[in-house]
Amino acid sequence: MLRLASRRSPLAMVQATYVAERLASIGVASEIVPLETQADQQLDVPIASFGGQGAFAVEIQRAVLDGRADVAVHSAKDLPSVTPEGLVFACVPERVDARDALVGRSLEGLGPGATVATGSPRRRAFLLERRPDLTIVELRGNMATRLSRVGHGVDAIVAAAAALERLDLSDMVAQYLDPTWFVPQVGQGALALECRADDDDTRAHLIELHDVLAGREILAERAFLRELGAGCSLPVAAHATARADQVHVSAVMAHRDGVRSVRAERNGDDPEALGTALAAYLRDERGGAALVG
Repeated sequence: MLRLASRRSPLAMVQATYVAERLASIGVASEIVPLETQADQQLDVPIASFGGQGAFAVEIQRAVLDGRADVAVHSAKDLPSVTPEGLVFACVPERVDARDALVGRSLEGLGPGATVATGSPRRRAFLLERRPDLTIVELRGNMATRLSRVGHGVDAIVAAAAALERLDLSDMVAQYLDPTWFVPQVGQGALALECRADDDDTRAHLIELHDVLAGREILAERAFLRELGAGCSLPVAAHATARADQVHVSAVMAHRDGVRSVRAERNGDDPEALGTALAAYLRDERGGAALVG
């Protein structure tokens, strides 16, 4: 019986249930160990105050390292780009829609000065780049809480299309945002499963769930983030698409208030080398460091 450590939020539990069902399909029994992170408990504090990318991951990882669980189930976008000692990044199941979406109104449907809620510096930067007239306000909480803000103080919110899809809420989308300019967060739309580095049996089971193309995409995106030493607390993004032996990555570094961004895209056959090189190029040759500093 594998124990799956997961956040207690409705979305996280849906994701963990999906993993449990996939494991059952290969004859492996599992149970979910729900955990509540500090970031889940303090919803009045901006997510960047908890260290950004690792805010929802560290306590899940600790449960596996401590032996309270066997597998850490993460949204890949919440996972720090460096795996802690003692754990191994074991599996990326099939990825779903990586795009961001507006709920409430489309970008064109938002009037001058309209209010849009998001807790993401990346989303804030991209919105203001196209619509500097918008008022951007902070957004925290589970998806139900976020959706309840629409029409009650805000005109629209930005959410991950994957989250809405997994919660059967895709019919609420007013507009899917084009990923060629509204570049998704690293790992968005994917799950990431970790286990203890010395747990060969669990790792062997997880490898059976691994999607090779999704895995190459996440390798490239995480390498981009690792090179920058950044997380979701900074307005940077990378989105990879893998086809056969080739990976295409588009990436951006932006000023938080949308006044300027630098963008580039590249193809290659080595996902990690590609992501690393693209990050270094934007940071060192295109002036990206000055934008996010």
